[in-house]
Amino acid sequence: MKFSLHDKTLVLSELLIFYMIVVVSCRGPVYKPPETEKLTDYFSRLSVNQSYNVFYGGSNIHMTNNGSSAELILDKSSGSGLISKDKYYYGFFNAALKLPAHFTSGVVVAFYLSNSDMFPHNHDEIDFELLGHEKRRDWVLQTNLYGNGSVHTGREEKFYLWFDPTLDFHDYTILWNNHHIVFLVDNVPIREVVHNTAISSVYPSKPMSIIVTIWDGSEWATHGGKYPVNYNYAPFVTTMKGIQLEGCIKHQNNYASSIVIPTCSRRSTSSLDPVDGEGFMKLSQQQMTGLDWARRKHMFYSYCQDTKRYKVLPPECTAN
Repeated sequence: MKFSLHDKTLVLSELLIFYMIVVVSCRGPVYKPPETEKLTDYFSRLSVNQSYNVFYGGSNIHMTNNGSSAELILDKSSGSGLISKDKYYYGFFNAALKLPAHFTSGVVVAFYLSNSDMFPHNHDEIDFELLGHEKRRDWVLQTNLYGNGSVHTGREEKFYLWFDPTLDFHDYTILWNNHHIVFLVDNVPIREVVHNTAISSVYPSKPMSIIVTIWDGSEWATHGGKYPVNYNYAPFVTTMKGIQLEGCIKHQNNYASSIVIPTCSRRSTSSLDPVDGEGFMKLSQQQMTGLDWARRKHMFYSYCQDTKRYKVLPPECTAN
């Protein structure tokens, strides 16, 4: 049987469409998030060199666009990291990140708050951790927090993203005040930790630095090193821009004092909390809809559901 040029073109077109469907389905379903308030519109964007100093791996940090953005690199020699010039007591903290592509098993990109340098045995921490994944070759997003040195209890939750984080920049935001801690991705809340009596003893409460790193987490992030970083794909480059750091700045000269006396960088209803206005005290109905969407469709692990790990769940799990 002979096929005309038209028939061959039609068959090739159908095969191409089929191939595209298979490729998309292999990456999992694509979801469009619900509309939510754009909290990132409320605060000014800063350049990287305005906001951060080198934390480590200085030779693997490249400032770009006159310091408005930066490349953080992991290669065989080192990872790299930046640390905020100021320490903050409560605030709104954001970074727009574009992650490394290709095979990234063992690569960890972190955007987090910590004061482990000043309180090594009693530190607070609020974490975004983006984990290169060995099976889907996609990135997994993990959130976590510690308060007052509670590192023996991991409060991890893990999500699949609804976009490819290697193709463009996406906002990763931490809102931290006396009312709650909210993790947001592109302004969509994915996790809320309410400050209540059940969690008050481990609620982060001391001024922290904001840190961004890329590092080799093979032993920690890939089942004890089962899927280590493959440096044949190096260098692994994370690009960062769109910085927002809006909080109460803690001065170094009284940091050793047991009394926290921060100076606020923004006017607000509370002198101690620049994000304590009505719009930051609790999630709106629109934000609650986004939170429910993210957790139903994209969360695949929560410590509050891990009864194998915890015979007795942490108190905030049962309180909620």
